[in-house]
Amino acid sequence: MENRSGIYSPQPAGYTVFIPNPLPPNPPINLNDIELAKLLSEANREIGRLDGVAYILPNPDLFVYMYIRKEAVLSSQIEGTQASLIDILEFGEENIKSAPMDIKETVNYIRALDYGLERLESLPVSLRLIKEIHSILLKGTRGGKRNPGEFRKIQNWIGPQDSGLNSATFVPPPVPDMVKAMNDLELFIHNENALPILIKVGLVHCQFETIHPFLDGNGRIGRLLITFLLCQQKIINSPLLYLSFYFKKNRTEYYDWLMKVRNKGDWEGWLKFFLKGIIEVSKQATRTARDILELQMKYKEKVIQSINSPNALRLLDLLYLKPILTITEAANELDLSYPATSNLFERLISLGILKEKTARQRNKSFAFLDYLEILNDKI
Repeated sequence: MENRSGIYSPQPAGYTVFIPNPLPPNPPINLNDIELAKLLSEANREIGRLDGVAYILPNPDLFVYMYIRKEAVLSSQIEGTQASLIDILEFGEENIKSAPMDIKETVNYIRALDYGLERLESLPVSLRLIKEIHSILLKGTRGGKRNPGEFRKIQNWIGPQDSGLNSATFVPPPVPDMVKAMNDLELFIHNENALPILIKVGLVHCQFETIHPFLDGNGRIGRLLITFLLCQQKIINSPLLYLSFYFKKNRTEYYDWLMKVRNKGDWEGWLKFFLKGIIEVSKQATRTARDILELQMKYKEKVIQSINSPNALRLLDLLYLKPILTITEAANELDLSYPATSNLFERLISLGILKEKTARQRNKSFAFLDYLEILNDKI
């Protein structure tokens, strides 16, 4: 079934391109494959558990807020950025103009993800939405001059930086075939076929990466598509399922499976790998949510017993949104005086909740380290 996913086509200039067949695959995906069926069932079950535990959090929006930032860091790191979650939280997204480029690119990912989730309320996953998200992703970054928001008009390729078309690892379809393939992909996304949603999402991600429609940002957009499709189809009610950690940890295997689809038409093998990722990251996100819930209950009780101040509880809640901050920032957020806020910080430090992060005399920053440790797990 070597031609099941498409064909390699030699070009006059000496290189060979891959032209993908439209989805769904032909012959169809073997949903009777015992291992595939078992993984699909387990993946759906773990997603349900994740959705359930997210609902019992006192403030699930805070969990979503921080988890989106965790995903942005992981997805950007796959592309070579060095920014950490601590960097993003400490620098502040509002200071993006003066930020190092790695932080800018990660913050752009956050903005693209937030924008896409909001846009889904009025616009389904489509070529238009993909272009809009891409424009936000690349704005003001190293890829800012590589046609943000527009599909490529020249041939691209995948391979080492010093490689060219003739020595590339993989060459996506030429522009005319790329345009047709993206139109076909949009039709497949909108088509109400009988395929299970997780299977459909796995097919779309692989196909998008094969088409490679942009000059830059294809990997990040492809990973965002997974979340957008899951949210659009109501498979998850909150955007908490991201495969960037799984793809990063299994990077070689991930690229190998993409190539096996292209070279051998092994869609079933790729889908098994994809579903294993869904299962793994769902379990990890569920554990994270439970750990945060335990932490919230533990420290809320501690603050009530030791301080019993509404403002102390307000500061504690703020720390789940901004786990690294200064006294001045907290005073502004809580609309309290500096001395009153400073006193609250001292009380939380004495309880072991806050720890001084910098040794500066002025504008010292403080960190909610136990919370950050949970969020930084698996990064």
